[in-house]
Amino acid sequence: MTITNASNLKKNLSNSLNAVIEFNEIITVSTKNGNAVIISEEDYNALLTTLQIQSDLKTMSSIKDGEKEDIATMSSYNPDEEW
Repeated sequence: MTITNASNLKKNLSNSLNAVIEFNEIITVSTKNGNAVIISEEDYNALLTTLQIQSDLKTMSSIKDGEKEDIATMSSYNPDEEW
């Protein structure tokens, strides 16, 4: 994670944005009014998906039930298996 101020961000905006996009770098920008965080669209969408999943009680219940399964009784992954 990179921490910078607004002035430095302005000077290096293009390089900073490329680092965020290409390498999923997270940039915290410190200002006198507080901090802001710059993340890639990919990371942002992943966070939204995670929040949606966690807010769905049925899905979370299913995930928690799956955590209790005995791994020894599970079948191996078969890419040719039909669903």
